[in-house]
Amino acid sequence: MIFSIFLAVFIISLASFSGALLLVLRKQIQPQKLLWLVALSAGALLTSAFLELLPEALELIKPKTAFQVVLFAFLFFFILEKFLHWRHCHKTNCEVHSFGHLNLVGDCFHNFLDGLIIAVAFLTNFKLGVATSLAVLLHEIPQEIGDLGVLLYVGFKPKKALLFNFLIALTAFLGAMAGILLSFSTYNFLIYLILPFSAGGFIYIAASDLIPEIRKTQGLAHTLQMFAFFLLGCLFVLLPDLLGMHG
Repeated sequence: MIFSIFLAVFIISLASFSGALLLVLRKQIQPQKLLWLVALSAGALLTSAFLELLPEALELIKPKTAFQVVLFAFLFFFILEKFLHWRHCHKTNCEVHSFGHLNLVGDCFHNFLDGLIIAVAFLTNFKLGVATSLAVLLHEIPQEIGDLGVLLYVGFKPKKALLFNFLIALTAFLGAMAGILLSFSTYNFLIYLILPFSAGGFIYIAASDLIPEIRKTQGLAHTLQMFAFFLLGCLFVLLPDLLGMHG
């Protein structure tokens, strides 16, 4: 069973290279159009927070506790941005925007949580583990493409963006190991707190940094394009539910 857990996590980690397709087409894509992927990522983050992480957390812990953790996470990311001097840049040619770093931090929690959920699912039931892994993979591929788009937009070089995306993806292994250890310990309540904390982080990144970026677009046509990609990000996250793949 442990072999199945790590095999599934390894396959999903390889999804971080799905963004390589973006690099192949990058010369044909105008820099402004990279904002499409920022919108895609914003939609995916908010949908994951409000329609996946929070509902699951509310089933496991008291609502007041869940929202307290969400608020704590929101404040944590705010303090992280301010006190580590990841200052937001409002210039078009800024070398690295603050949300590029924050997106990497948020993705760590995301991938950690993916690994943890996969481990718990496999330990519960093999078929549930397979179904959960497929569901995670379905939303991970567009998520990784969106994340790579964010890194390129904020100034990362292509090779550096791919490398960072892959290294961050490997945090899923830490989540899997944590899930295995916590499932056999008396501290499994910590798993429940990770859900609302991740939700709070996702909400902060999307609302504080990603959405303000896509709001800079002008003109009705560009605005509708941003909104369409935002909705597409939402749809990608909801796709496993629509296909009935959550077991």
